[in-house]
Amino acid sequence: MHRWQRVAIHSTINLTNREMRGEVAMATQKMVQGSAINMQLPDDVLEGIYTAMQRIRLFDEMTQRLFEEGIVKGTAHSYVGQEAIAAAVGANLRVDDFMASNHRGHGHCIAKGADTSLMMAELMGRESGYCGGLGGSMHIADMNLNILGANGIVGAAMPLSTGAGLAAKLQGKNQVVVAFFGDGGSNQGVFHESMNLASVWKLPVLFICENNQYALSTSYRQTTSVDQVAHRAAGYNIPGVTIDGNDAVEVYLTVREAVERARAGDGPTLIEAMTYRWGQHSMRANLRDPRPEKEHKDWIQRRDPVKRIEKTIRSQKAFSPKRMKEITAIVESELKSAIEFGKQGDEPSVGKMVAAVYSPHEAHEEPGTAGVTRELSFTEALNEAMHQEMALDKSVFLMGEDVGATGGIFQVSKGLMNEFGEERVRDTPISEATFVGCGVGAAISGMRPIVEIQIFDFIALTMDMLVNQAAKFRFMLGGKPNVPLVVRGPQGGGIRLAAQHSQSLEAWFTHVPGLVVVGPSTPYDAKGLLTAAIRDNNPVIFLETKLLYFEGGKAPVPEESYAIPIGKADLKREGTDITVVATMAMVPRALSAARILEHQGISVEVVDPRTLKPLDEETILNSVRKTNRVLIVHEAWTTGGFGAEVASVIADKGFDWLDAPIKRLGAMDTPMPYNDELERATIPSTEKITTTIRELMR
Repeated sequence: MHRWQRVAIHSTINLTNREMRGEVAMATQKMVQGSAINMQLPDDVLEGIYTAMQRIRLFDEMTQRLFEEGIVKGTAHSYVGQEAIAAAVGANLRVDDFMASNHRGHGHCIAKGADTSLMMAELMGRESGYCGGLGGSMHIADMNLNILGANGIVGAAMPLSTGAGLAAKLQGKNQVVVAFFGDGGSNQGVFHESMNLASVWKLPVLFICENNQYALSTSYRQTTSVDQVAHRAAGYNIPGVTIDGNDAVEVYLTVREAVERARAGDGPTLIEAMTYRWGQHSMRANLRDPRPEKEHKDWIQRRDPVKRIEKTIRSQKAFSPKRMKEITAIVESELKSAIEFGKQGDEPSVGKMVAAVYSPHEAHEEPGTAGVTRELSFTEALNEAMHQEMALDKSVFLMGEDVGATGGIFQVSKGLMNEFGEERVRDTPISEATFVGCGVGAAISGMRPIVEIQIFDFIALTMDMLVNQAAKFRFMLGGKPNVPLVVRGPQGGGIRLAAQHSQSLEAWFTHVPGLVVVGPSTPYDAKGLLTAAIRDNNPVIFLETKLLYFEGGKAPVPEESYAIPIGKADLKREGTDITVVATMAMVPRALSAARILEHQGISVEVVDPRTLKPLDEETILNSVRKTNRVLIVHEAWTTGGFGAEVASVIADKGFDWLDAPIKRLGAMDTPMPYNDELERATIPSTEKITTTIRELMR
């Protein structure tokens, strides 16, 4: 058993009232009883850590001055006072190891080897910065160093790190992942979900809590149910230890053993490093500092991590005081050059900003169904698309609740685990936020995850990971990385699952730049669009309507692999009198209405967007130009629904062609009822579509 494992299991900290006011460093020193802090580090390691600490300290001191001068704008969060943690952690990592950071992430990036010139330029919002001026202080990253980015969302680094850890495991690269978070992050649900997921899958992740003891103004003692965050590790059957985060030697030795354990395949570790930030929460903050003055002075005067490592260097005679001064002078010169580099950078252009949102979509030639006699159901077509793509590309894998042995509750993934094994078809815990975040992390780390949401109503639990992480990751990093992620699953009503299992939520996602939203209506489209989504380099929300699982029937689907272009609508039926723009399950109902009305002398053209974002405006407008009337039909609520966006496009670009007002038809403005008659009354039916078209033709 490793030394730190014994500490974690048998030697918990007994904090006195005095220690609860800030005397934690002494307690942690007693805890390890000399086993780590009396061990010496090699001279070159000490010099590397010391250099990193000086670079971090001086970088943030200069950043503070630049902020006060108005050169660094927006906000920035100083790492001064916590330098020992990042520097000692970084000294244990290989270049190809991953690191996910938080809003106080300057130190983490520097310790992993980030270029301070590119960092300074980014802080100044310049095009020459790491993220082209689009990310700023809270989003600095360097994918070449596997720095997955600082993050403005508390705790978000943890789910992303599970994904990077899973990618490393699936690719067999023996990498480790470090997830930095603060004490407040340990009260987030994703902390517990990520710890559990990493433990269950034995992922090579180090969860490092930098417990600086305060949120913006509130002590963690007032918000955290345990004396020490590390105690929570026991609930997930992983080692957890609290250490003195201002002692670089202790941090280094503890992290070294945790890294060795992770590389050996023994899974994650929780390390709580007790520390203290010297400044306020952020450089922008101008609040009364609630921390006791004596406590604040004590941490600065007695526990300065830079002075402590200097004392260690002198006592060990690792290198001379002259060398320490040389290091400081070299770092100062480097940072002055970095500041000048930043100042000379150009402002980013609007064009580059827009180009950073999406990775270009691949061009595809769809085969059509002419001459195809083989027929598949909607679910069979989806299954075949995943089967073929997983066979073609080993980076493609599927995960979600019950997708493995059972094939999912709607049997969309039936047989995939038998074919590709448990590593590539993974049953997850019921923790949507984290397994979607794991998908994001795996996508940015070299994999192509397909994440199934068992019932799409549960997507509400994942919104941070989709909206703040997946959708924004490429943009925040200046348009450099790709996020090839598919999040798919069944939405909508019609099978009596009531209010919390029957919603159609596509409008949420079409509102978010960075997300692609796809909604097929036929088995042919389902296979081709899912194939295209898996191959796309953007996060794709892939919507499968439950009505099509059960009412869609079978239709011709080519046996060979094919992809349908993303952003290309389909003219499902030609007509001359009125255009019906219908989505997903409403397409077959619109086609039924068109056949009925044909016998009454009304010629209906049916356009299926297939991709809601990006939207093929041209096909829709060409149809409206021809028919001069339009009805937009979707299963979701009419109020605020996707149809309003289509109507706006037509009103803005095709108003002169209209002979009648634009009409929208969607679900009634109520949650989905359980009663079958009421459910049928809520969702637009063929009869409602027919009646509405007749009214528009008067």
